[in-house]
Amino acid sequence: MTSRLATQHASLYRAAARTLLAVLMWAGCAGPENDDASADAADLYEVREQPDSVGTGRYYLGREIAVSLDHSEADWMERPGREVEELPGRLIRVLELSPTDVVADIGAGTGYFTFRLSPEVPRGTVYAVDIDPEMLRLIRQRIEETGIENVQPLLGTEQDPGLPQEAVDLVLIVDAYHEFEYPQEMMVHIREALKPGGRVVLVEYRGEDATLPVDPVHRMTEAQARKEMDAAGLPWEKTLSVLPQQHILVFRKPD
Repeated sequence: MTSRLATQHASLYRAAARTLLAVLMWAGCAGPENDDASADAADLYEVREQPDSVGTGRYYLGREIAVSLDHSEADWMERPGREVEELPGRLIRVLELSPTDVVADIGAGTGYFTFRLSPEVPRGTVYAVDIDPEMLRLIRQRIEETGIENVQPLLGTEQDPGLPQEAVDLVLIVDAYHEFEYPQEMMVHIREALKPGGRVVLVEYRGEDATLPVDPVHRMTEAQARKEMDAAGLPWEKTLSVLPQQHILVFRKPD
């Protein structure tokens, strides 16, 4: 966990640049033709001074958005201790996937969960979505090495994962949602990509547990997660407490 936080400190400079750009846009520097869009963005997001050491200074519904990880953290994502810390096999089991399901792993990173999802949907598809091209290069390399045929890497943007409309049965977001720079826009697009009755499964370190060795900006409370998903039109269905440090929060698109 220490190495992760050190990298996030270094990433703060990138976040500060993004925050400055956002401030300029919201101040009206983009031109009068964007006044309406700027007003809409200002309603959703707030910029505050003195961000957390691993925060961006941008807030959504009262929560500070965290600095995002990049491919420099690949080794940390694949660390052997993660099997014990997070019990990924237990998470995959409680998803109760069907062999033909279409699944999207948002913020796929190195494919840590992508390649655990793949054998669960042998006649389905796993979209490995990330905004970092280098992460997707690592996933493509593993596909070539293993011959796996049901994983499709997909380069998304900060506002849109680029998924096909009403095509996905389940969206899995593990320890990534709190880093979305535009969470409302992303979740609206994700909702549109879900089939009627499709699920979003959000996995986040528990914000209620101050004993966890994770910066508060990289944790979320259940109440905050439910508030943000409700704002995107995704009603809460249930919360599973089967992991050592993380919530599993399930939301479902209305039929």
